[in-house]
Amino acid sequence: MTDPLTIQTSPHTDPEYFTDAAAAVARLEALYAEATGFLLEKFNAVLATGAASARYRAFYPEVRLTVGSHKKGDSRLSFGHVSEPGTYSATITRPDLFRNYLTQQIGLLMRNHDAAVRIGPSTTPIPVHFAVAAQPGVMVPQEGALGISLRDVFDVPALASMNDDIVNGTAGLHADGSAHLAPFTAQRVDYSLARLAHYTATLPEHFQNHVLFTNYQFYVDEFEVVARRMLADPAQGYTSFVAPGNVEITDPAAPIPALTKLPQMPTYHLKRPDGNGITLVNIGVGPSNAKTATDHIAVLRPHAWLMVGHCAGLRNSQSLGDFVLAHAYLREDHVLDDDLPVWVPIPALAEVQVALQEAVAEITRLEGYELKRIMRTGTVATIDNRNWELRDQSGPVQRLSQSRAIALDMESATIAANGFRFRVPYGTLLCVSDKPLHGELKLPGMATEFYRTQVANHLLIGVRAMEKLRDMPLERIHSRKLRSFDETAFL
Repeated sequence: MTDPLTIQTSPHTDPEYFTDAAAAVARLEALYAEATGFLLEKFNAVLATGAASARYRAFYPEVRLTVGSHKKGDSRLSFGHVSEPGTYSATITRPDLFRNYLTQQIGLLMRNHDAAVRIGPSTTPIPVHFAVAAQPGVMVPQEGALGISLRDVFDVPALASMNDDIVNGTAGLHADGSAHLAPFTAQRVDYSLARLAHYTATLPEHFQNHVLFTNYQFYVDEFEVVARRMLADPAQGYTSFVAPGNVEITDPAAPIPALTKLPQMPTYHLKRPDGNGITLVNIGVGPSNAKTATDHIAVLRPHAWLMVGHCAGLRNSQSLGDFVLAHAYLREDHVLDDDLPVWVPIPALAEVQVALQEAVAEITRLEGYELKRIMRTGTVATIDNRNWELRDQSGPVQRLSQSRAIALDMESATIAANGFRFRVPYGTLLCVSDKPLHGELKLPGMATEFYRTQVANHLLIGVRAMEKLRDMPLERIHSRKLRSFDETAFL
């Protein structure tokens, strides 16, 4: 029997207290760099020799807050404070990537509780896969390729630390008795950062705070047209455009080489220096992709995400090309039932609804009662069977009628429900591309004409709505509607 290797850890560092948010985040960055640098050095040595003399371990940094008073804070705020006295903690990864977010959240804690935060190493090991993930050209070999087991030498990702128990409201206290300060653990964030790079073929660094989801490539083509137009006008504030493969252009006329193989969910970023640009993700068709994309983008803590895609119109009074503004959802997608029961209502968010309606009015130049000619507000049903029309329709049609649904798709309720679950403001504006209950099917000839005349306006509406949301104060867009009884202080 082989004796277990002794554990060698990165140099010990004592925790420090900070009353300045920027200094606290700088310390988090230094601790993270030391820990990952240690693992990378040992990993490269193991790669070079194929042997190890010890088991190597380093720890995520953490932020910790202790509050001793029941004093009530500003009840208008939905974040930036804890609800009762106690000790709260969160493990942190990639503090360089989350610098602005962490500085803001830690600063709010300091101000709202007049307290210092403690920064130091946590007791959660950093998996070697995540430590080297941000290093260009460095890859973790498959198990067995080195002649030794990586599990014997380094910590590897642990599912127990990568779940959604915190956001789902089922997590207990940390092992040390502290409560949760952030909605995700560091390992959960690292897992999603790696998945995002895989699914979208763009680095997490490029993602912007406002995310559009679509289910058709035509919107991607139009987004590139809009992006180039925005880059040509410096007054718009956008500075670059990023396509899959991390191709980044600043010149509106610069070519973008096409990838030989597109990723599962091609993603494009119209960037601003402060991160308040717009990201567009083509999630394709179906609730599984919609859940996958939002599961991972949520760790970036965007300020809003919207679905802008096509749907089936369910009312005879609708016409192809009409818009549907969702104010309720019928969830028959089933992919989130275990995380968010279907009996949980998914409310429309007033700030998002108003932004979308105003954007429709601006782009179409229709207002008030005239706007009703091209847009209906109502329930959107999301299902998981694309060919539901081929089965007995009596059951589905009856449920759709009872729910007062006006449109049907395969993504919107999933995106909204995950927005609700992850406390990310959400909304849906769809465009009617077919009417299967009334004999208007999505056929090639009809589709071509429809896409040519409607996609441009629809995409512009989504962009304009995001710009309106961007101009809102954070405390307004991140309202109390999405917060539960016992919330984390971090957004």
